[in-house]
Amino acid sequence: MTQHHAPRAASTRGSDSSSGEIQLKLFARTDVGQIREHNEDNFLVADLTRRSRGLVEGDRARAVGCQGSLFAVCDGMGGAAAGEIASQLAVDILYERMVEGLEDARPLSRDDLARRLVRAIEAAGLRIFQEAKVDRSRRGMGTTVTAAALVDDHLFFAQVGDSRGYVFRQGQLVQLTRDQSLVNQLIEAGQLTEEEAETFEHNNIILQALGTADTVQVDLTYCELRRGDTVLLCSDGLSGMVRFDELRDILRATSEPVEACRVLTDRANQAGGHDNITVVVATFDGSGLCPVAPEGEPAKYCKYVLPEEPADLTQPGRRLSPDVGQKVLPLSDQPSAAGVRQGLASTVVFSPSDGQPLLPATVAAGPDHAPIPSPQEDEHIEIPGTHVPVWVVLLIVVAVIATLAGTAALLLM
Repeated sequence: MTQHHAPRAASTRGSDSSSGEIQLKLFARTDVGQIREHNEDNFLVADLTRRSRGLVEGDRARAVGCQGSLFAVCDGMGGAAAGEIASQLAVDILYERMVEGLEDARPLSRDDLARRLVRAIEAAGLRIFQEAKVDRSRRGMGTTVTAAALVDDHLFFAQVGDSRGYVFRQGQLVQLTRDQSLVNQLIEAGQLTEEEAETFEHNNIILQALGTADTVQVDLTYCELRRGDTVLLCSDGLSGMVRFDELRDILRATSEPVEACRVLTDRANQAGGHDNITVVVATFDGSGLCPVAPEGEPAKYCKYVLPEEPADLTQPGRRLSPDVGQKVLPLSDQPSAAGVRQGLASTVVFSPSDGQPLLPATVAAGPDHAPIPSPQEDEHIEIPGTHVPVWVVLLIVVAVIATLAGTAALLLM
């Protein structure tokens, strides 16, 4: 199960480039699964230094450049084609914002990369929300995102939703993201045990997703990589079907990213394949990374706290942009994790308002992969009614009754 640790800030900042190269080998795979009719997942693998994305042969094994590398998994929701559109928008905007304005050969500092990552995810969330507002056929669409960006030996994770990021080191697998889900909130609040979570009827509810509101809170964490580390990103089509111990054992037995992706996807399908399955596996080596100390501290969940920016560079009151095509650079931040196996039902989004109990008496059910709209998104509906004074209505009722009584009396005479 996931190890829970108190978050801590990064110890050093700046360019902090390690001496020597970091060698990267990676692969990614997405599969529709055994039940779904179409695939709403998407993934992104990109070399920010070379301004390239995709899985062409030359990008599967390379040295990490001075501006880093980027990986992401997005799990769309909303039914029909809307979920696929949301996840595709997310990976496209994430990549565009991460390379936007990069100067050739200028190394990125850790803070620069981390801030770009948070802003890119927030921009993607706003754009998806705007698209859903202007196109009724896309109402309710959204997507999770779990993204990882590497610069020198620091790997940053940015999370919205319940797709996951893991690091496998010396035979041990550790979840380095926290599921932003109702079941995880209940576990952390002590209202639910991990055993009870296995059969919890609302374990498909996530607390936020890109596109269901005009702002999101991004959970930003980091890990200092070591030689031989393997990073796994996946949608809940994998983590919800294959138990934690099985994931660890597969990575222990499979060192090549291509083979690991195949085996993980096949195992999820063999377990039922109830959802789309997306996997990114990356291994890291080279003199630019420190070796693992014999009794070194294991990888763990650590918050990364960005320094505050000048007020004129932040947008704390940003709301919906009047121009859907306008580029907006938003900013925000938050946490949420559970190492329990997720349920097999479709994902829905539940956003309780301030002061509302964590677990409501009833939770509205939406269509497959359809987020439950938050109150601020509902359109105001005018119910036709009468504005006639009450006394006039009563007078009309009395007159009708008297007329009926008089008619009856005449008929009986």
